Amino acid sequence: MFTPKWKNEARHLVKGARKFVHYKRDLLTPERVDEIESRRTDLLAAIQSGDRAQVDEASKQVRAVCENSLPVEKPLGWLEENVEVMFVAIVIALGLRAYYLQPFRIPTGSMQPTLNGIIGKPLPEAQWPSFPQRVLEQILRGRSYVRVVNDKDRHIAITPQGRPDIRDTQWLHFFSRAEIHFTDSPPLQLPAPANPCYETGLRSAILIANRNEGLLPKGTVLCEGTIDSGDLVLVDKVSYHFRNPQRGEVFVFDTQGIRGIDERSGEQAKGSHYIKRLCGVPGDTLTIQSPNLLIDGKIAKEPGIQRVIRGEGTYAINPHGYGLADPREASHGNKTLVQYLAKPTDSLTLTAKTRTGMREYAALGDNTGNSLDSRYWGTVKEFNLVGPALFSLWPVTTGHWGFIH
Repeated sequence: MFTPKWKNEARHLVKGARKFVHYKRDLLTPERVDEIESRRTDLLAAIQSGDRAQVDEASKQVRAVCENSLPVEKPLGWLEENVEVMFVAIVIALGLRAYYLQPFRIPTGSMQPTLNGIIGKPLPEAQWPSFPQRVLEQILRGRSYVRVVNDKDRHIAITPQGRPDIRDTQWLHFFSRAEIHFTDSPPLQLPAPANPCYETGLRSAILIANRNEGLLPKGTVLCEGTIDSGDLVLVDKVSYHFRNPQRGEVFVFDTQGIRGIDERSGEQAKGSHYIKRLCGVPGDTLTIQSPNLLIDGKIAKEPGIQRVIRGEGTYAINPHGYGLADPREASHGNKTLVQYLAKPTDSLTLTAKTRTGMREYAALGDNTGNSLDSRYWGTVKEFNLVGPALFSLWPVTTGHWGFIH
């Protein structure tokens, strides 16, 4: 206890240098190890001599040789550092998408006015606003101004059902597009799915091709107008692991194994996801007596369903509430397809007691006059469920931003 402080600190340094060699031996060269041991020996000799000046000098030598004995890593440049940050962000985003939250773009208008799909409106280029205003509209409301002109003579391919071969596709698995297929040239990609493109000029272009025996002349305008992006929503992929799906909520499901969707959409439906309102849970029996949706013979009371039934305000898009399946949709090419809720006497009963993953749910669009849903193709199996639609992220000026109800 009477040993001077400087001498105790020097002895601790001797022990520390020895530990340093033991812990870092795999990184140290033999020459460095020998040099550290030599400096430790010098420090021990200085301590034994009792000369504080020699101890201080030997201590500096020990510290210096230890600090400079390991290779110095070159600091990351601005490019490497930003790439590393971006890589970490991407990994985190992919982890969230895979297990917790998944972004989903609304492709069609089947859930209007609750959620917007991709909407096309004709507008001649001469009437477009200034470029700065177009940029602002793109940022705030997801509106693009598009003009696509056929740059050479092409012959449109025809499907086995006798229709122009126009297919909806997914670009980068996220952006919805349409492709026109031809017999004499590669497919031509359009800036949106087929339905909004029809609204902005494609319908007229197809009529021109029909009058010319399938020839689409050079200079034909395919699209000219505005394309409003569908709402971008976050889907909660966790909740259904801890609670049962609830009637009346908006939910997302994949189309795998849903025969009626495959029959109507074919290859386009594979790997795709739909968003609808969950209007029936296992054990329910659904009937439609317009404008009402009946569950087990009683009018459904859930708020989201009631908004459609009443058809008030923005929901006046469906003035007659829930309607029966359109009989014209029963014909698809040369096939006659089954419809499940096409007459007031039709009912759809959802299986409750069955093996895991096969319990059944019903999905109806809020825009019932423009929705292919369980009225047409039947039930959604439990294994198809992805999760409830949680939050509308973008655009921010459509009135839909926020939690989804």
